Amino acid sequence: MTRHDGHTRDLSDDPDVITVERVIVAPPEAIFRYLANANLHHEIDGSGTVVAARDAPDPLVLGSTFGMSMKMGVPYSMVSTVVEYEPNRRIAWQTKGPGRIGGRFGGRIWRYELEPVGGGTAVRESWDIRQESPLTKPLVKALASKETARNMAATLERIEALVTEDDD
Repeated sequence: MTRHDGHTRDLSDDPDVITVERVIVAPPEAIFRYLANANLHHEIDGSGTVVAARDAPDPLVLGSTFGMSMKMGVPYSMVSTVVEYEPNRRIAWQTKGPGRIGGRFGGRIWRYELEPVGGGTAVRESWDIRQESPLTKPLVKALASKETARNMAATLERIEALVTEDDD
């Protein structure tokens, strides 16, 4: 278990899943509001790659599909589908490239699990590449996995700042 800071823990034991956790002093509903609204994802993104949502329903629900404009050096886009959903407890979306050809690339799942704990909510964010396309999985793993836990820890910090700021 690696400490990223005083509050965020890396919980991973599967090499294809990276999970970090942070206890945030806020109710699950306040946190889930940001997760279930793709139009707010640019506010919580700790990687700095999320630019803006496209055609995103608010709130997201199981089966919702939304586009995301991204930028990592160069602009690109992804299409995500909500594949897990339990209000105020769990949401996950699977990302792929746009279009018929793009749909053959990607497949990673971003998952957030919220569990009420004494004084707040334990928030677990996971990056799960077990369903990643065999064409892209080795490249994604080699290029992104080193930064992913750090970026996810930054995302949880941003969520904490936003929900505690909302209380003021």
